[in-house]
Amino acid sequence: MSRRVVALDFDGVIADSAVESFVVALRTYARLRPDGRIARQAARLENAAVDLIRGDPVYENFLEMMPLGNRAEDFGVALSLLEGNERVEDQAGYDRAREAEPMEFLADFHELFYRARTDLQQADPRGWSSWIEPYEHFVRLLRPYSSEVTLCIATAKDRRSVEILLERYGLEDLFPAERVIDKEHGRSKQAHLEILRERLEVDFSSITFVDDKYNHLEDVALLGVRCVLATWGYNGPREHCLAQQAGYAVCDLDQAREVVFPL
Repeated sequence: MSRRVVALDFDGVIADSAVESFVVALRTYARLRPDGRIARQAARLENAAVDLIRGDPVYENFLEMMPLGNRAEDFGVALSLLEGNERVEDQAGYDRAREAEPMEFLADFHELFYRARTDLQQADPRGWSSWIEPYEHFVRLLRPYSSEVTLCIATAKDRRSVEILLERYGLEDLFPAERVIDKEHGRSKQAHLEILRERLEVDFSSITFVDDKYNHLEDVALLGVRCVLATWGYNGPREHCLAQQAGYAVCDLDQAREVVFPL
């Protein structure tokens, strides 16, 4: 029998990075479109405390759209919608908004987003990482179960950020480099899990994949992996309903032990 594998998304499952993503996205958007309302918002929140950012209406609207994106440039799509005082209610609406953006804008946003993040890491590494707290209740489960399952990460985040945060959380030994599949390994989570299956020499049916985004689960379900929606991440009733209708496991932090690591 194949050893069980638990593959985890990083942002929204292990780490609560919404504030950091929002701040970096604001800075990136302001560089590309410096004359709009979002650029003024970026200047106003430049040195704001985390609690002030979390209470900001733009942040709250940004958070609602996070489940609909996949990569860094999708943050730019969300801010562009907010710039125009627009909202989308579902994945189809979001996809139409993304297609309406110039390809040059999306490519530039992707590149500048990671440059802005690196600048923050280098200028103030402790301050940067303080914006990204672990989901403590879930993280505490990982070490006890690491001897029973093979733990992996499949993330659209950059490897440097993942490594810094795993070390800060005291988890670096649980995720050796070959079991961390980052943004450089493909655009989709399906591609990430295909790499893990090949490296670990297991069947897809042996893999449980935990993500906070329904669209990622929808992508990998075609492989035959077991899908779990983490409700402690960036999703809401819209995504919970879709996941349940699709037959995916849906769990909160209190259910994580039984759902993610069943006996």
